Amino acid sequence: MLAWWIALQFLSSLPVSLPGMPAPREVGRSLLCYPLVGLLFGVLLWLASHLLQGTPAPLHAALLLTLWVVLSGGLHLDGLADSADAWLGGFGDRERTLRIMKDPRSGPIAVVTLVLVLLLKFCALWVLVERGGGVVLVLAPLIGRAAMLGLFLGTPYVRPGGLGQALAEHLPRQAAGWVLLGSALACIALAGWSVLWLLAIALGVFAWLRRSMCQRLGGTTGDTAGAMLELLELTVVLGLALGV
Repeated sequence: MLAWWIALQFLSSLPVSLPGMPAPREVGRSLLCYPLVGLLFGVLLWLASHLLQGTPAPLHAALLLTLWVVLSGGLHLDGLADSADAWLGGFGDRERTLRIMKDPRSGPIAVVTLVLVLLLKFCALWVLVERGGGVVLVLAPLIGRAAMLGLFLGTPYVRPGGLGQALAEHLPRQAAGWVLLGSALACIALAGWSVLWLLAIALGVFAWLRRSMCQRLGGTTGDTAGAMLELLELTVVLGLALGV
């Protein structure tokens, strides 16, 4: 149960307080709960969409997107902004890229990237609202956070020390495989077998992003993991809006 509260405190802005500093083993186990946090976010978005029925579609979509950002506290958007700055400003150099990612300032490319990602999410949500998207709203948060588990399961963490290293080193690997399988089955249960095309596309984007991280950095960081989550969520909502 502690692993669940650790995951919820780290991934959300919900008022969660822990009794003390968790042990590295529990921090690693918390990764197993990331898809459950995504499922919780998705259910909350679904319920909010139901309550907003009758609201004009653009406002409905904007309110859903606002709730989505608020639930995560903008954590992964920050990682996306840092990664966008570093990928452009790093000029292919590993150490320069890592150094830029640690800089708290955001450059123009970070701002442009955030605007484009949020704009595309908003437009996709607008389409889904007009179609009565319903339960499919659960898929993007679930797949995005399951992908974070998959990333830490199969990708080296390149920054020594800190939370990310504890996550990677103490992740129960056999259990993680079962959780990922369960996450895929949950998507099928929610949206039917047609969701397999969407899962295949998301897996392809995941593989491309992971390959880019490994080529540039030799692995992942917390920022690139957050960027991957945001881009996979975007992939899923765009795929749903386009009828994939």
